[in-house]
Amino acid sequence: MNIFDFAHAFFGDSANWQGYDGIPQRFLEHLQYSLLALAVAAAIGLPVGLLTGHTGRGGNALAFIANAARALPSFGLLVLVVLLIGFGLLPVMIPLVVLAVPPILVTTYEAVRTVDPSPVDAARGMGMRESRILFQVEVPVALPLILSGLRSAAIQIVSTATIAAYVSLGGIGRYIIDGLYQRDYEKVVGGATLVAFLALVTLVLFWAAGRFVVSPGVRRREVRAKDSRARTAE
Repeated sequence: MNIFDFAHAFFGDSANWQGYDGIPQRFLEHLQYSLLALAVAAAIGLPVGLLTGHTGRGGNALAFIANAARALPSFGLLVLVVLLIGFGLLPVMIPLVVLAVPPILVTTYEAVRTVDPSPVDAARGMGMRESRILFQVEVPVALPLILSGLRSAAIQIVSTATIAAYVSLGGIGRYIIDGLYQRDYEKVVGGATLVAFLALVTLVLFWAAGRFVVSPGVRRREVRAKDSRARTAE
């Protein structure tokens, strides 16, 4: 059998769509873990990235911390945290948040720093407070890049949240871990397919969010900038 046969057998079995181990339940659990980790990571990364990007201070320290966090293996960190504090949801959240904070933090910082200084200087000249300059001038222009950082973090979380199964929690990873242990490759392929599907859904949702929250003028400017870079590369 090939992977398509395994996937067809897994999704075609009605027993896999019912009960506590059914696809809807496992999908919902995986989604809950992912959303919680993304919310915590955004609550940490966005304010720090916005503040350091606006002030221009702490960029080197930010890059160092982000690179250090990226170097940590998620599964190794999970094992270490479990050994320190035991099983539960918290040991899963810690490596997922550590994984997601760097792309949010660094991309937000760079997004604010690359905003054209002319409107920022004009806003200061008009006497606007720094907080208003940040949220009314810089953030609207930087929003496409900020969303790209959130999108990258979300996809990494969705792909890595399967580690929850290693500490006896649920989620889609349950199919992959149990399938490998039982040598049930239908489960393994089915779980991997569900993770890939959720990652694609995440991409689509962030694309739709960008269409709704980013102003048309900023989108047109982004398109022109991409075209200009393409012509320069040629």
